[in-house]
Amino acid sequence: MEEKISIKPEPILHIGDFQITNSYLTSVIVSLLLIALIFWYKKQLNLKSDHRSKLFYFIHFINTAIYEFTASLFGSKKTDIFFPIIASFFLFILVQNWFGLLPGVGSIYIKVIEHGQPHKYHLLRGATADLNLTLALAMFSVILTQFYGIKILGFKEYISKFINFANPIAFFTGILEIISEFSKIISFAFRLFGNIFAGEVMIAIIASLMPILMSFPFLVLEVFVGLIQALVFSMLTAVFINSAIQKHH
Repeated sequence: MEEKISIKPEPILHIGDFQITNSYLTSVIVSLLLIALIFWYKKQLNLKSDHRSKLFYFIHFINTAIYEFTASLFGSKKTDIFFPIIASFFLFILVQNWFGLLPGVGSIYIKVIEHGQPHKYHLLRGATADLNLTLALAMFSVILTQFYGIKILGFKEYISKFINFANPIAFFTGILEIISEFSKIISFAFRLFGNIFAGEVMIAIIASLMPILMSFPFLVLEVFVGLIQALVFSMLTAVFINSAIQKHH
């Protein structure tokens, strides 16, 4: 059985007709870790400052930075509405990206019998290197944009941004806006997937050609790339939502 890099997730378990892939398993693990981290962070808030851990202050710094960015974009009145969304996107994508760089992710194999044939599959795989997850995140981001646009502006005013019969130019630009909204899904999904998957492939190739320590600079680079991709995705989501809730001029 040859080792290979697969662009699609690999099935490692079946529960009835439901297929559990290695990237899906990673996503579930990270989600549970984030939930546990939220409860731990809440518990740390109730402690005195000298009893709090350094990890708390690191997370609190990120939390505060995202909150201030959201407040600067949406204003104080709407910050409490959109901060949880932007923070959730950022933290979920960031932890998913970084989790994929941990030892064991992408390097531990299991034997799976599929269609009567033995296959060598990774037990865990970076979830954001799976197009299914990045596509789901992109669709969720765009759907939220439309939802809040309609909720805050009203259906009639919001839809007038896209369907306007006032003149031929306004109608044509409205069609382009509709196409632009759908293209955001492709742009979001493939930007995140492409960067993370390319990094996964690069590290796998470097690790197979060079000693382990030689791949360390590339791991540091991927930590930085993971941070940037999480930041770009969450910031663009914030910008698009802010644009959607503005009145059409």
